[in-house]
Amino acid sequence: MMTALIRIARPEILAGRRVALAALVALGLAGCNTSGPETTGSIGDRPAAARQNVEALAERFNANPEDGRAAVAYARALRANDQISQASAVLQQAALRNPKDTFLLGAYGKSLVELGRYREAIDVLANAHSPAAPDWRILSAQGSASAQLGDQARAQGFYEAALKIRPNEPSLLSNLGLSYALSRNLDQAEQTLRLAAEQPGADARVRANLALVLGLKGRTADAEAILRRDMSPAEAAANVASLRKVAAEPNRLKALSKGGVPGEG
Repeated sequence: MMTALIRIARPEILAGRRVALAALVALGLAGCNTSGPETTGSIGDRPAAARQNVEALAERFNANPEDGRAAVAYARALRANDQISQASAVLQQAALRNPKDTFLLGAYGKSLVELGRYREAIDVLANAHSPAAPDWRILSAQGSASAQLGDQARAQGFYEAALKIRPNEPSLLSNLGLSYALSRNLDQAEQTLRLAAEQPGADARVRANLALVLGLKGRTADAEAILRRDMSPAEAAANVASLRKVAAEPNRLKALSKGGVPGEG
């Protein structure tokens, strides 16, 4: 999807099995799936076509490490194979060779957010666009990094700036809404997430974020009704049970700011 999105789970997780809803809160990037830790695995376990694609892109990149677009394509293929650290390393190498390539810097900065290297990401992303030509996706990534570092006011400023460029983008509204929640402004969070959920491009992750905030407010029946749009009744009920436990935690919002809530995983 990152969508610049703090999200509950990847769509396949939401659809495929019970999840502890609130325990999977994580910051994402616009247009990307970034929840959860890196899956480390051998590329040899992947389908032959995927391996060949990575190998071909590796050859192209190694033949001309100065080619930023080749680096981005190679990094995307690595990421698709769950080789996230390797993808970031490729982008870093290319960015060092192309320090003024804002597209490349943006890709590298987003990869750092995905790896949880938020302070480094902020430094890189600051050079990935200019005030005269801001990129809403970069602003979203800057917001995600700031939110994960606990600076919700700064995160909200980035999201609001991005929304001026991309009005009513559901991923931005969703991130902004959960940043409000982390600021203990649950009413503003609900309002913003409802607006996000009303947008044509809103998906299960946006609705799950709304359900999370409703659960934190103790409105578990409303949360369950929203979750049932994307889950079976049994899955929705199981997640609502997790939400009830989270809502009872005295430091629930502090836990969320760290990307998860103790309990079921």
